[in-house]
Parts: sequence; structure tokens; C-alpha cells
Amino acid sequence: MADTYTNPTVIVMIVEDNPNVLSRISLMFGQRGFNIDTITASHTHDDRFTRITITTHGDQDVIDRIVRQTQKMVEVHKVAVQTAGTHIERELLLAKIEVNTEDRSSVREICEIYHADIVEMTRTSMILEMTGKPPRVDAFLEVLEPYPMIEMTRTGVTAIDRGPEPLKYDKGRTYA
Repeated sequence: MADTYTNPTVIVMIVEDNPNVLSRISLMFGQRGFNIDTITASHTHDDRFTRITITTHGDQDVIDRIVRQTQKMVEVHKVAVQTAGTHIERELLLAKIEVNTEDRSSVREICEIYHADIVEMTRTSMILEMTGKPPRVDAFLEVLEPYPMIEMTRTGVTAIDRGPEPLKYDKGRTYA
């Protein structure tokens, strides 16, 4: 399995929780020729705001242009580029694999090594859940290659800064 996570840049945005904000941000990326590797979005502890985490590739000039363009958007309150070592990132994987009776114990051992959970098992399939750093998720999928993949989904990266300080943004900023 190809490594899907070779040195991407992680960009975090705090945006107003309005309809179509995510759509406008992804449209801006596409219109300017920037690629989105993964994108996740969820409410913050303040339900007026959504936190969007995007992984992308590009040299420093491309990343600077992405930051400048997203900062221009009215509903974007904060844009931060996460640098290596300053944040924690994780991804969730759900994988449904085909197994027979003889395969189950081998798959259980793989799950133990990778700290994955078996969330459902039938006579002919298993659904596995794993949370980890994207390269570890890639490695887990590589070990599972002997078992036919029925279906799989990955959430994409979510990230948070280390330490007690929150990602700063202007909570009081409003627009007419």
C-alpha cells in the first residue's frame, strides 16, 4: 500500500459556524490550484465556531499563499500552520475485511500490536477500528493487505497544539 502521508503541511482554521463555509474554503483551494490531501471539520467548545484541519502539500510559497488567501475570507478568524513537534495529530480508520475462521486469530494479533479494536465480527468479515498517527495507520493497512478489503474509510487528520495554550482567535469579531 502506498504511503499516503509523506510530509504534508497541517493547516488549522477557526471559522464561523455558518452554512457553506467548508464549501467556500475547499472551492478557494480548487480555484487556486491547491490540493487538499485530507480535510476534517467539527464544532469547537464554542458552538459559534468550527475548527477545520487541512493537510496539503507544497513548498513554502504555496503554503504562504494558502494562508494569505484563507485569511482574506470574512468568516475565517484564525489560520495557523502546525509545525512538526508543536502539535499532536491523529486519524481514525474503520476497515471491513474478509476473513475466514482460520484468519481471525491472526487478525486479532495484528490488532493487539497496533492497538486497534475489533468492533464487529461475522462469520466472513471483521470491522476494525484504529486511531493513530497517519503513518501508523498506513503501516496497519499494509499489514492487513493479505486479507481482502471489503470497505474502508479514514477520517483525515485532526490536530491540536501541545501545551495549555489554545489556538488564539478573536471570539468577539462579528460581521454584518
